[in-house]
Amino acid sequence: MPNISLDLIEDKIEFFEADDLRTLEKKINEQIEHNKALLLSVHHVSHQMHVMENGKRWYSAVVHFKAKK
Repeated sequence: MPNISLDLIEDKIEFFEADDLRTLEKKINEQIEHNKALLLSVHHVSHQMHVMENGKRWYSAVVHFKAKK
């Protein structure tokens, strides 16, 4: 018989990018819903905006998920 091990994910860091804030927020919110099934909640969010040479803005975010306690 195969040995099955169920390990709880306690920390998960995910990176997101988009060319507008609305899309970035949508991507993050979708992943928050997915991670709820893993019993993870948002612990910390860090975000940045970069202006490229052509003037276009680029948004990125790092979201740290932690196990709910």
